[in-house]
Amino acid sequence: MTAIDVRKVADALPGAWSSRSLGRAGAADVKVLRMNELPGEEEAHDTAEVLFVLDGRLELTVDGAAVSVGQGEMYVVPAGAPHAVRAGSRGTLVIVEAT
Repeated sequence: MTAIDVRKVADALPGAWSSRSLGRAGAADVKVLRMNELPGEEEAHDTAEVLFVLDGRLELTVDGAAVSVGQGEMYVVPAGAPHAVRAGSRGTLVIVEAT
């Protein structure tokens, strides 16, 4: 496998809130997603989800609590925790989730 330019892949996405798989690591899928200022729908997953902010800022509500994740920071959403992206999120997000 060759190195992947994650920012270049993110820049090529058709629009905000679209994602692309970068590859798999064991049972996990690694994806890149481009965010914009709009909020997202609440969701929950059976397994934990890793959210890494490559650039920009991610504003979340997790189990009713506000969480801010800055550039270069990572947040692990626990399995089963309801979470939603709040308005003001922007930039590039790398997501690692079990499939």
